[in-house]
Amino acid sequence: MNKYLISVVFLLALLLLPGLAAAFEPGDQAPDFTLTDLDGQKVTLSDYQGRIVLLKLATTWCPTCKKLSGAIEDLGPYLKEKDVVFLDVFVQDSEKMIRKYLDKHDYAVEHHALLDDGQAYNAYTVYLIPRLLILDQDLKVAFDSAGESLGKRQIKEKVAKLSEEEGQVAN
Repeated sequence: MNKYLISVVFLLALLLLPGLAAAFEPGDQAPDFTLTDLDGQKVTLSDYQGRIVLLKLATTWCPTCKKLSGAIEDLGPYLKEKDVVFLDVFVQDSEKMIRKYLDKHDYAVEHHALLDDGQAYNAYTVYLIPRLLILDQDLKVAFDSAGESLGKRQIKEKVAKLSEEEGQVAN
């Protein structure tokens, strides 16, 4: 199958199969993975235990994915203040496409652009993009968008709640 046909099938699935997004429930353990970043370094999800993680599963060509990236970029200083890490998993793009895409973004938050080799796509049952999961400090799912569109306000509220809960536990 050529790349064009794969993209068309993927896009049709996005439009026609919205009910198939297998969302994780709050409290579910996020599946671990190890993926390569654009510098060839291995990045493992479980290395970020103890921090809030924004896990975005997306592509460079999806308009809604771009909108979500913009919201996260705008929240960068706030997310950095809260010691959040942003793992940006690209499920269907080449390294060249990702580099071109990232040239237009400047994230203040710790950001890792990761090339998916199928691990994340399969572990998170990606049928809809973008997919944003917000993971708590134990890497348990606090929120899974699974087809729901999130804006800056909702992301900030969810991170604030997790930060507040962590502060209460520490006291």
